[in-house]
Amino acid sequence: MKEKGQIFVITAPSGAGKTTIIKNILEKDVGGIGYSISHTTRKPRKGESHGLHYYFVDRENFERMIEAHEFVEWAVVYDQLYGTSISSINRELSSGKDLLMDVDIQGSQEIKRQFPDSLSIFILPPSLDILKERLQKRSPNDKMNIDLRLKKAAEEIQRCRDYDFIIINDDLKKAIKEIEAIIVAQRANKNRRLPLIKKMFRL
Repeated sequence: MKEKGQIFVITAPSGAGKTTIIKNILEKDVGGIGYSISHTTRKPRKGESHGLHYYFVDRENFERMIEAHEFVEWAVVYDQLYGTSISSINRELSSGKDLLMDVDIQGSQEIKRQFPDSLSIFILPPSLDILKERLQKRSPNDKMNIDLRLKKAAEEIQRCRDYDFIIINDDLKKAIKEIEAIIVAQRANKNRRLPLIKKMFRL
């Protein structure tokens, strides 16, 4: 007997370390957890591959998928489209696989609406000053973009109280361990485990 999979939604301001944290958790393979691969219209960054990090599609194909209601959520982020396929989520959950989902605030709200049992995790930087330093290292010659991202980050941080868990990424290893602990603990949560227990012991 298999338990139905669990969704773990992870949101963070740009530069807070979300991508690095998710990468480390997936590499550790915490009990076979998987990653929900999103569709996007943006160009691949260095080291990214189609079907591994994202499904890179053009705007025309993305808009066709919107019209066909194929996304559980989709959003415009810095003029690019991002979306998560409903069919891929249901396929993974039905197989008993847990899923990490990397989405923005708007997307996390929609996922929570359609999958009420999902858990949401917000990753914070140690401070806005440190976040600015990280963004400057990433794009040293793009002040306008950095200012835009900092403004958006300040707005997003105000919403962290809406999440089930808040992680402060002032120490990468510690942040990773905290999220791993959330994943492991949730697997023993009675609301998730009871349906299986009822079948096993005919309760």
